[in-house]
Amino acid sequence: MTAQALWCTGPGRAELRAAQTGSGVAVQTLFTGISRGTERLVLEGRVPVTEHDRMRAPAQEGAFPFPVKYGYCAVGRVTEGELAGQDVFALHPHQTWFRMPQAMLTPLPGGLPPERAVLGANMETALNVLWDSGAGAGDRIAVIGAGVIGALVGYLAARLPGAEVTLIDVNPDRAALAQTLGCGFAAPDTAPSDCDIVIHATATAQGLALALDCAGQNATVVEASWHGAGDTPVPLGGAFHARRLRLISSQVGHLPPDRTPRWTHARRMAKALELLCDPVLEALISGQTAFDDLPAQYAGILSDPGTLCHRVSYTQA
Repeated sequence: MTAQALWCTGPGRAELRAAQTGSGVAVQTLFTGISRGTERLVLEGRVPVTEHDRMRAPAQEGAFPFPVKYGYCAVGRVTEGELAGQDVFALHPHQTWFRMPQAMLTPLPGGLPPERAVLGANMETALNVLWDSGAGAGDRIAVIGAGVIGALVGYLAARLPGAEVTLIDVNPDRAALAQTLGCGFAAPDTAPSDCDIVIHATATAQGLALALDCAGQNATVVEASWHGAGDTPVPLGGAFHARRLRLISSQVGHLPPDRTPRWTHARRMAKALELLCDPVLEALISGQTAFDDLPAQYAGILSDPGTLCHRVSYTQA
């Protein structure tokens, strides 16, 4: 049986093509999730040449910039072997079915529906960001950008005892989302100051400048977004040095150094899926498209600032 996958074939262009299925146990895809920030950079051809190797997805086919089969938020049902009949999460592109080594498949925990499990890679990233930030109980925490990653970081941070968490976004409609996730909300012009921890997740120079403004004395600012090709100005004048700010990066490809003696990528992914069992996180699914209709709608989904996690459905016989 031939597998069909979504391929990015040029700037702003996508189509369905035959694809390799890989090796390992067979998985019939139920849903995939569109990770808007990264997939938009891929579709626009904005993956820097220096990052072509590091940006390869585990089951990627083709090469940057084009044509390339890309994605990493797949949920499917195993059809053979000891996991047959189980629903699993896999770091795999948008494709009708595939094979992967069993060690790369994470069974969904009880209580997590496959429809919500497409957030698995996003939650894994958010968990890593929170670890990198060093946020603790009672901290005043600002999250700049209420996209999927920012919203999930806010959700996790709001569950630290006594933490005061504010999601900041230019879109006033994100206020309702913040409330659902247990966070406060502010527009950029009313953002809090003197924060202990600031997470930046907008992939814009304006957002990063605001993140530095929100940070208090000796605070930590975490750059959680990825800017892709091009230059991003960073305002390191003003009070940056006087306040002795700490600006660090977070990238999900590596575990924080203080956790590597005990944590593995598999353990982190299993924990991320467990954290998705909360039904309130359904609020992060902003739409759904049938796989056959995806090429025509893909660019529009990625360019729409209202998109959070857009789910792709696969009709199974």
